[in-house]
Amino acid sequence: MTRVWFITGASRGLGRAFAEAALRAGDRVVGAARDVEPLADLARRYPDDLARLPLDVTDRAAVFAAAERAVAAFGRLDIVVNNAGAMLLGMLEEATEEQIRAHFDVNLFGAIWVTQAVLPYLRAQGGGRILQVTTMGTGGGFPMVGLYAAGKSALDSVSEAVAMETEQFGVKLTIVQMGGYDTGLFTTGTTMTTPDPHYQELRDKLIEMWGDDAGPAPDTAAPVIMGLVDLPEPPRRLIVGAASYDIVQQALQDRVAKYRDWEHLSRKAPG
Repeated sequence: MTRVWFITGASRGLGRAFAEAALRAGDRVVGAARDVEPLADLARRYPDDLARLPLDVTDRAAVFAAAERAVAAFGRLDIVVNNAGAMLLGMLEEATEEQIRAHFDVNLFGAIWVTQAVLPYLRAQGGGRILQVTTMGTGGGFPMVGLYAAGKSALDSVSEAVAMETEQFGVKLTIVQMGGYDTGLFTTGTTMTTPDPHYQELRDKLIEMWGDDAGPAPDTAAPVIMGLVDLPEPPRRLIVGAASYDIVQQALQDRVAKYRDWEHLSRKAPG
């Protein structure tokens, strides 16, 4: 059966890659983004299967209106991909209140608004899929990208709750922990803090460590997503990327080891 996708952040990066893969598979896509002009070529190739939808996910009223329009476009929603996101790059002390609030408005609240908006339709039709795109880094923070990880970690946690709340309605939610892909997140999707010279030594070390490798192309992740949505019983969470899988596993093992180092102190309290 032809499925209907609703993808936010569909004009570039992973969202674009997922949209193309779905269309090639014979599905229909509602592609939402602040600027949908980059989807014009796809619209010409798939005029009957792609609906472009201008949307700023930080505007809750606009999100609810967009969900209604998305359903009207093809009659239903089967797969919702919360992919829209941005990067705030810099040390915590450097970030302004305006930057922090704007960042969470996109990465956390935008995804929450979309989830709230689509759930009534998924519940009414007896089910559907929600893919919450987070990051391999939700297990902990890292210098310069701590606020990005914080927003995605919060989305990770609330998504766990939503999955348990809505499984009774046939809604299957997967937290998709993406590795590093060349999505433009660190360029067109990035807000930079004003550097504080006190952090310059650490900043230089991080830039050297990261290097110039932007990561693999986003379309290399699309087959994983297509395989995921084909599963009748999908996992609650999935790491996307071989190297990222290894990094996450090692980080988890290190965390457990550190907990055990201090188990004797933890157990002095009865709670």
